[in-house]
Order: sequence, then C-alpha cells, then structure tokens
Amino acid sequence: MTDVKGLSIAILGGTGDQGKGLARRFALAGHPVFIGSRSAQRAQEAAETIGAGATGDENAAVAARADLVIVAVPYDGHKALLESLRGELAGKIVVDCVNPLGFDKQGAYALPVEEGSAAQQAAAVLPDSRVVAAFHHVSAVVLMDPAVDKVDLDVLVLGDDREATETVQALAAVIPGVRGVYGGRLRNAHQVEAFTANLISVNRRYKAHAGLRITDI
Repeated sequence: MTDVKGLSIAILGGTGDQGKGLARRFALAGHPVFIGSRSAQRAQEAAETIGAGATGDENAAVAARADLVIVAVPYDGHKALLESLRGELAGKIVVDCVNPLGFDKQGAYALPVEEGSAAQQAAAVLPDSRVVAAFHHVSAVVLMDPAVDKVDLDVLVLGDDREATETVQALAAVIPGVRGVYGGRLRNAHQVEAFTANLISVNRRYKAHAGLRITDI
C-alpha cells in the first residue's frame, strides 16, 4: 500500500460537519491537518474544537500549504471556490467529496450536474490538478464520536490517475476500520455521489448512521 505517512491535508469547507469529522480522524492519525474556510477566524475556531494539532486559515492559504486537498464545501459554492483556487491547487491531489443533493418534502434527491458529477466538474475546473472522488458516504456523526474507535466503512475511491487513487485509498485506511476501495474512473462518480441520497433515506427510516461495505474483496 502507498505510504502516506506525514502527508499534510487541507480541508476546504473544514468548518462543516463532514469536513470537521474527516479533519479530526486524520489529525488523530498523526497527519498535519489544515482547516480551510472563507473566514480565517472560523477556521481557527473549528481547528481548536478538533485539537490533535489541527490548525485553521483561509481556504487559499491552506490549499497552498498542504500536500493533498479535500473539498468538502456545499455544492452551491463548489465551482466558484475551485475556480478561485486553480493556482493554489495546481499539481496537487484534490479529493472531491461533494454530494450535489436537493431536499424537499419527500427527502433527499440527486441534482443534475452539467459535467456529470461534482468530481467531474472539479476536474474540468482544475486541469492542472489530480482530481479523485472519495469520502462521499462517511457519517460526520460517527467521525466526530469519541466513543467510536473503529469506523465500520468502505470508502469508494474513483479517478483517472492510478497513483492518485492509490494514495487516497491508503489515506482512507489510516482511519481505523476503514478501507479505501477502488470504484472506477471519474466518469462513474455520479452514481456514487447520488447514492448518498439513498443512504440519507436509510438513516432517516432506521435512525442510524449507515455506511457502505463491499463484499468478497
């Protein structure tokens, strides 16, 4: 497995639930973690709640500083943010975990994306970055729960750059209990993002924090 020891990680949108949850787990695993936000103060406050050496700053600053960048922002601000950081993200592995979802009285549903998926949108906006799709189905509640030592979850990792996907698979595996599983090319990211709506429905019906496991591998 690819060695990711010491890899520094920036999380854009790291003040949100999913971003903070991932930041917490990676920081506990010993990685330098930088929380990003539009507000440096909000980012610093989020980092303080996480502890384990995490720090916070504006999105552009953490994107420039880190080895690998995770995008965990709301979909409605996704494209504009990445366009503004094209220079800072050039040459880096950019992990997109954004789920383009809408909500109405019937629950969650997948939104159409012109490029096919949020991850493909990221790849179109960031031609000089190595875009990978991953971490879509991770429960923020589970990630933040100090009583959960091992997270019962497989993370589907999709991308067109084999070295980049293997790096992200290995990064997923630093979270105890988690496996990173190759899930195909980036063109297949739409159904992975959309499946989050199904998981939300499962969790609401059963009052759970369900994830995904792949059998026979």
